[in-house]
Amino acid sequence: MFMNLIQLSSLRNLHTFDSWIAYKNYRFIWVGNFFGNNAQWLQLLTVGWLVRDLTIGSSTSSLLVITVGAINTLPGLVVGPWAGVLGDRVDRRKLLMLIQTFMAVMAISFALLMLSGQIMVWHAYAYVIISGICRSFAMPLRQALIANTVPREALGNALAANVLTITSSRLFGPFFGGVLIATLGFSWNFVLEAGFYVCMVLSLLPMKTPYREPGRARVNKSPAADLKEGILYIWKGERIIFFLIMLSLVPNVIIQPFMFLLPVFTDEILGRGADVGGALLAINGAGGFLAAFIIASVGFIFKKGMVVFGTAVLSCVVVILLSFTPWLAPAIIMIALLGFSQSTFRTTNSTLIQSLVPDELRSRVTSLRSYGQGFVVFTSLLIGWIADLSSASVAIMIMGGFGLAMTLAYLLIARRVRKLS
Repeated sequence: MFMNLIQLSSLRNLHTFDSWIAYKNYRFIWVGNFFGNNAQWLQLLTVGWLVRDLTIGSSTSSLLVITVGAINTLPGLVVGPWAGVLGDRVDRRKLLMLIQTFMAVMAISFALLMLSGQIMVWHAYAYVIISGICRSFAMPLRQALIANTVPREALGNALAANVLTITSSRLFGPFFGGVLIATLGFSWNFVLEAGFYVCMVLSLLPMKTPYREPGRARVNKSPAADLKEGILYIWKGERIIFFLIMLSLVPNVIIQPFMFLLPVFTDEILGRGADVGGALLAINGAGGFLAAFIIASVGFIFKKGMVVFGTAVLSCVVVILLSFTPWLAPAIIMIALLGFSQSTFRTTNSTLIQSLVPDELRSRVTSLRSYGQGFVVFTSLLIGWIADLSSASVAIMIMGGFGLAMTLAYLLIARRVRKLS
């Protein structure tokens, strides 16, 4: 009985869902993000295995698989910064609903194309590029709307709890998606993806943004002037945000291609199929879920600056170890650890940036933070080319080694980041 009381008291001290309980409008965006993230992870799994199925036996199969996963980040290099400008000018909620509705129509159209039996590799690439354009607009809006539904003092908890929507959707979506591919084929995954987008739109319908701070009037300012203002703010006004953005290139650009290469890793190194591939993606999500749950529950135990460095190093080391792992059991442990480290990095990095930026610049800074992710397609092309030229193991080892060297070098340069608490 005494132990039960201690356990109950401990649970009451957890702050995991404080923002979720206290702020009704945050619950709406949280639920919406959960559905949106399910759609994203389901698409990543399905398109990767679809291209693998269409190109099996080809000398460029690894290259095609990894680039179809990465190419959805490419539109961000062109439209990403302008998406942030638009998000600071219009109603963020309505724009996000419009984008998600269009993505639902696209997913249904692709499912019908699959059912027609006329699917080709270039169709998958076209679908992913269009989705990438939409996502370049949607992601800054989704981040900014979190800050518009909670007060500033609750922002750290709200962002950490929001990461639970990413990691939990990666836990469930890919697992069931892999089972669907193995049993019913690819088409139904795209129907399910469309359903997730519709659910997100319905979740946003009743939401309001009580913490949207009124910005300065921009009647006489062009979009280009708005974009310049955001860039100058990062470069001169709050330079430490620039340092945080540059550090995020390690997990988001250097290490991220591993997730796109996962179908090849599962098939070529582990000798397993799409069901195991979906399970591995889900296990990666479980590691990320644990990290987000800990941060949301007890807050940041260590200095945030050192956390971002430590988790970047850990991600690189885990990827290097995975390159030497042909057995399923240790691969499961390390893929879970990779999810834990990357989720901790992204939550901490995002919390630092969102806490520093004023709301009138929030969409622009958030989109510029995501801008570097557009370059992941080029690192993915390089990794895919190396994998086809040698092996997936060699490509993964090079990826982790380069990321580790970059992080350690940056650790020596960015002293201001190390001191952030």
